[in-house]
Amino acid sequence: MLNNEMMKHLNLKNPIIQAPMAGGITTSNLVAEVSNAGGLGMIGAGYQTPIQTREQIREIKQLTSNPFGINLFVPNEFNVTPEAVQSANELLHPIRKQLNIDQTDSFDIPEYKKIQESFIEQVKVVIEENVSICSFTFGIPPNEVIDELKQHNITLIGTATTVREAIENEKAGMDMVVMQGSEAGGHRGNFIDGHQESLVGLMSLIPQAVDNVSIPVIAAGGIMDGRGLMASICLGAQGVQMGTAFLTCIESGAHQVHKDAILNAAEDQTTFTRAFSGKWARGIKNKFIVDMLEHELTVPEFPVQNLLTQVIRKTGSGQNNQEFMSLWSGQSPRLAKSETVGILIKNIMAEAKNINLDR
Repeated sequence: MLNNEMMKHLNLKNPIIQAPMAGGITTSNLVAEVSNAGGLGMIGAGYQTPIQTREQIREIKQLTSNPFGINLFVPNEFNVTPEAVQSANELLHPIRKQLNIDQTDSFDIPEYKKIQESFIEQVKVVIEENVSICSFTFGIPPNEVIDELKQHNITLIGTATTVREAIENEKAGMDMVVMQGSEAGGHRGNFIDGHQESLVGLMSLIPQAVDNVSIPVIAAGGIMDGRGLMASICLGAQGVQMGTAFLTCIESGAHQVHKDAILNAAEDQTTFTRAFSGKWARGIKNKFIVDMLEHELTVPEFPVQNLLTQVIRKTGSGQNNQEFMSLWSGQSPRLAKSETVGILIKNIMAEAKNINLDR
């Protein structure tokens, strides 16, 4: 059961992929330790410049000789007016005041064309640095990008939240697809279906996806241990992608306040919000989310809102104030532990093998 097409293709000892969490969580040490332990470490390069991406790839190569991958955000067109930015700034002004942030409300709306150019540059870096695995979130990249990566024998992994999105990933040429259940922490990967329509629980999602695509399915959302791994395998997945479980590991670059918030949270304390970034994401409820609740549908789209709240999140982190940080977490925080990557993976595999033997 624990030796399949996905593992052979990715050259893995264990069917565990570390979720590519952008924003500094996937340190070079975290990525390398996952790969060294027989899983697949993944760089979350969504917010990186091409130069930062290249530097981290080279750093990880010094730390592991095993395969590792990288995740890129597929740029989405957005339509944000100066009036919308001004309105959002007015909403955020009282929160900035609470945090003693002295900042003018002047703001340049990012250009979609420049974001697109940066994405293409990152793709070039992936090719030039010979990274063998590349995954995508927030959609499917253009055909020419897929073709170019495939010409360099790079394994492509898509992200989907519904069967329809999984089918589109396969049609586009993805070699595998991560099925993101509604339990997953962080940003939602939906790109065809709306937010509500994409909230399918993982136990429902896996078997339906497996029955409708021929590429390997990777399960993601609330998986923290050997039980979650084996449940996913029994439902037809060939591996799991885990985020929150790795976020609280010693090697993770997450802020200690973020780690502690997860380690002390219960399953009913996470919620969805688009107030932080303009894109729906699951995290632990705090004052910022509650204060912005009635306005979250009107804030600018990603990445504009993400840039507008950046100073609030940064200041909250600097002040060790979890009420103003984006505390992304899946729905299984009670299962989170503070331990090394090596111990986490060893325990997951030991538990999975015991369950397999019992069967």
